[in-house]
Amino acid sequence: MKKILLPALLLSFFLSCTSSENNTGNGEASDKQLILKVDGSSTVYPITEAVAEDYRAANPQLQVTIGISGTGGGMKKFTVGEIDICNASRPIKKSENDICIEKNIKYIELPIAYDGLAVTVNPKNNWVDYLTVAELKTIWEAAAQGKIMNWSQIRKGWPDKPIKLFGPGTDSGTFDYFTEAVIGKQGDSRGDYTASEDDNVLVQGVSSDDGSLGYFGLAYYEENASKLKLVPIDDGNESNGAGPIAPSLETVQNGTYAPLSRVLLIYANSAAEGKKEVKDFLHFYIENAPTLVKEVGFIPLQSNIYATVAQRLENDVTGSIYTDGHEVGTNLEDLLKTAKSDTAE
Repeated sequence: MKKILLPALLLSFFLSCTSSENNTGNGEASDKQLILKVDGSSTVYPITEAVAEDYRAANPQLQVTIGISGTGGGMKKFTVGEIDICNASRPIKKSENDICIEKNIKYIELPIAYDGLAVTVNPKNNWVDYLTVAELKTIWEAAAQGKIMNWSQIRKGWPDKPIKLFGPGTDSGTFDYFTEAVIGKQGDSRGDYTASEDDNVLVQGVSSDDGSLGYFGLAYYEENASKLKLVPIDDGNESNGAGPIAPSLETVQNGTYAPLSRVLLIYANSAAEGKKEVKDFLHFYIENAPTLVKEVGFIPLQSNIYATVAQRLENDVTGSIYTDGHEVGTNLEDLLKTAKSDTAE
C-alpha cells in the first residue's frame, strides 16, 4: 500500500509543483507545460496524488499542483475559478453550487471511492468496546460544549475520566459529513475540541492521551492501526446489520457501516476539462482509480459504478447528483441512475 505522506512532504510536493507557475506568472510553466491546479480535501489528497504521480511518469506535458485546504477551503477556490479540480470528501453544497451559477462555472462531479469515518480511542482505553450513534451525538453535539466532559456521563459504569476530543476543522468535508450523519445538521458541533485539517495531527492526538476520542478517514486509521483502537458503531437499525459494526472494505461498500460510510469525489471545472490534456488526465484518473484507490487505503467503487462515472465524464455531464448537497441516507448507484445534467446553469 502506498504511504499517506506526512505534512512536511505534502508541503514540499506542493511547493515544488507550483514553483514553475510562480516564475512565469501566466499559468504556464516556462517550458509550456499545462498546469492543472487541484486543492481541497486532505482525505482525498492521497488518491489524487497517487494518480498524478503515475500520470506524470508517462505524460510530463501536464503538471499537476495539489494543495490541501479542506473540502470547504477548496470549494471556496473552485467556485470562483481559482482551481481546476476540487478534491471533496462530501458533495458540493447548495450555497457553493449557487456561487458556481453566479460565476458561470460549470462542473463535472466524479465519484471516485468510498470511505468510512473511523471513530477511534487510545489503545489504553479498556472500557469502550463500541459506541451508539446516540452516544456519539451526546458527545459531539453543540449542546455538549462545556457540559459533557467525562466518560462517566456517556454510559453507566464508565470511569469518571475526562474525554479529550480530536476532530477535523470546520473547513473539512469530514466535519460536515460527520455532523450531518451523527447530529442531524451540518456544522452543529461543539467547539471545545482539538481541531485540525491535518488527519495526522488527529492521529497523534488520540494516540497520546488514554482518555481521547477522535474521528477521521478510515485510511488514516489503517495507516496508524498500531497506535489506535477502532470503535465499532451501532446505528440501532437492524435492517442494515444488527449490533455494532466496524468499518471495513465490505461494510463500507455494502452500506452496513451506517451512517458513517460516504463517497469521495472530485469536481472538475468543465472549461479546464475541455482541454485535451486535462480530459486525458481525468480519464486516466477514473480508469486507474480501482487500483490506486485500494493502494492508498481507500475502498473502490463497484466496477459498474466506475463505468457509469466514466460515461458521465465522456458525455460531459455537468451538475451534481446530490439534492442540495446532502449525501447521508442516499445510495450512489441509485443517484447515478436518476441523475440529471446541468445543475450548475
